[in-house]
Amino acid sequence: MENKNVVDVNYRRTGRSTIINDLGMREMQARVYEHRNSQYLLVKAPPASGKSRALMFVALDKLANQGIKKVVVAVPERSIGKSFQNTELAKYGFYEDWQIDSQYDLTLPGGNDSKVQKFVEFINSPTEKILICTHATLRFAYDKIDDDHKFDNVMLAIDEFHHVSSDDSSVLGSALKNITHNSNAHILAMTGSYFRGDSAPILSPEDEQRFDKVNYTYYEQLDGYRYLKSFGIDYKFYQGTYLSALDQALDVTKKTIVHIPSVNSSESTKDKLNEVDAIGDILDQDKTTGIYSIKSKVNGRLLKVADLVTEEGRDRVQDYLREQVNNADDLDILIALGMAKEGFDWPWAEQALTIGYRRSLTEIVQIIGRVTRDSPNKTHAQFTNMIEQPDAKDGEVQYAVNSILKAITASLLMEQVLAPEIHIKGRKHKEEKSLSNGGDIFVRGLKDPSTQHVKSIIENDMPDLKAAILQDDAVKKGIAANVDSGTMNKVLIPKVIMQRYPNLNNEEIEEVRQYAVADTVLRHAVVDSTTDDKGNTKEFLRMADKFINVNELDINLIDSINPFQRAYDVLSRNIDSDVLRVIQHSIDAKKFNFDPSELVYLYNQAKLFVSENGRRPNKNANDELEVKMAYALAQLQDMKARRLQNGEQ
Repeated sequence: MENKNVVDVNYRRTGRSTIINDLGMREMQARVYEHRNSQYLLVKAPPASGKSRALMFVALDKLANQGIKKVVVAVPERSIGKSFQNTELAKYGFYEDWQIDSQYDLTLPGGNDSKVQKFVEFINSPTEKILICTHATLRFAYDKIDDDHKFDNVMLAIDEFHHVSSDDSSVLGSALKNITHNSNAHILAMTGSYFRGDSAPILSPEDEQRFDKVNYTYYEQLDGYRYLKSFGIDYKFYQGTYLSALDQALDVTKKTIVHIPSVNSSESTKDKLNEVDAIGDILDQDKTTGIYSIKSKVNGRLLKVADLVTEEGRDRVQDYLREQVNNADDLDILIALGMAKEGFDWPWAEQALTIGYRRSLTEIVQIIGRVTRDSPNKTHAQFTNMIEQPDAKDGEVQYAVNSILKAITASLLMEQVLAPEIHIKGRKHKEEKSLSNGGDIFVRGLKDPSTQHVKSIIENDMPDLKAAILQDDAVKKGIAANVDSGTMNKVLIPKVIMQRYPNLNNEEIEEVRQYAVADTVLRHAVVDSTTDDKGNTKEFLRMADKFINVNELDINLIDSINPFQRAYDVLSRNIDSDVLRVIQHSIDAKKFNFDPSELVYLYNQAKLFVSENGRRPNKNANDELEVKMAYALAQLQDMKARRLQNGEQ
């Protein structure tokens, strides 16, 4: 397997994001606290940035100074509740500690029915102030409360907000909408990734406009660390079973979290114990902690391995991780299936090895967050995704195609999230000079935002919009097919913008589109510089195959470039031409929904076309009939491959 990161970012280790001010707040927490008077506040910040404590500061201020009587904190699962246990704040400069009565910490062990009753009791109590519960408890308890006004003067804080959906079938989403519209409750929503990864938005466009937003980027977080100085993302494509390639991807000298595929995945071995055996020879398993002692097959190194996959003994392992892992020597490798993602804290982890594709960018962001905590034992953090390479002889490739595309699009998004902020502006004067290394970049012909809504999207929502673009099925197919820039920039991307912001008019859509395309193209550009005879330095950007003076950027030039050319380059580098052809045929076969009579007609027309022109129909032709003939042939070829795979003639 080739070791070459798709994303490789270096950081300056300024220490800024970990320094506390005179109130005991880190940089991100202070930024949130500035908005403490907002009734509706959405905080988007990466794992380990201190969102839990930021919530405490805001909640205590609302209780003390803003007329709020109660605070409800909802987390997605019980294990995350420990982040909101009693916390000393006063000794670091704040005016009050965070303290919660244990009977109202509903993330502690206990029956679900009693938790719901306790929630209702808390809401009705005239004196109790703070409650911690899971999203599920909030949903069930809301059904027991017959009046939304019971949430008057309540602050409702929802951690990992991407679990919410505005879809009518989402109970939590409906509860939030009702509380927002029918009470004077204050809402604080926190997430490391506001993008769910499915088609359902978290908030309706109208409700989202109610929220003030605080963004704290991955770059700000990592650049301000004291120890971590670099981060990389790599995608490795294997053939056969991943167990045979595991030793090539797993660096046993690094503290590692291995996420194995779901047993329902085609990439799973169906035997959950194989991973432990694949790492090395099992010497012993501690009966008290459940931790394996393993001798590595690679270098003979003795390893302590935790297995969170096997149900038997899992509680012992979790207790060990929670109570006894206090330094880097206490654990080497952790193997998990659905656990060790959101809220899991093992700061010494250096490498996340994820096998098989993941459902959404949100899940990838959460996994990456496990290894991007600052710790003295590491200067580099690594996320590696092992993906099964589709067999060029296999007609059933759509699943593998989707897996690859999700991996590549995720890497593109993370590349942009992890890099310094750039600010793209319309060029009005010749003297305006661009700074490509994190600053203002001026583009001639770029439209200025005509409305506050467009301005807000460009300033606050661009990472989430690009995530939506990258996850769109048509865009992913376009990436794999390396479609022309016109189709990508003028057809596929505007379609996603229209779906995400249905209230925008055509002029506003075009303004957002220009900024989205420019932002994506310029972030993927490679910076180069030269010095002329007079000693003046000129900076150039290599965008696709073009070298452009950074001070001569034009929106028409940017529009002539496919912003996702890099994704296609990654595909081409990792898989051979036969597989790329299969991927292309698979995509082409699904472009049109031909009925049987159309296929027969187009097949006969294609035969006649070949005999008259001496070539097959071209899907990029200007003639519509020739294009349809080309796609019909691709679909027939795909159907034939499927029949052969199923043993049919």
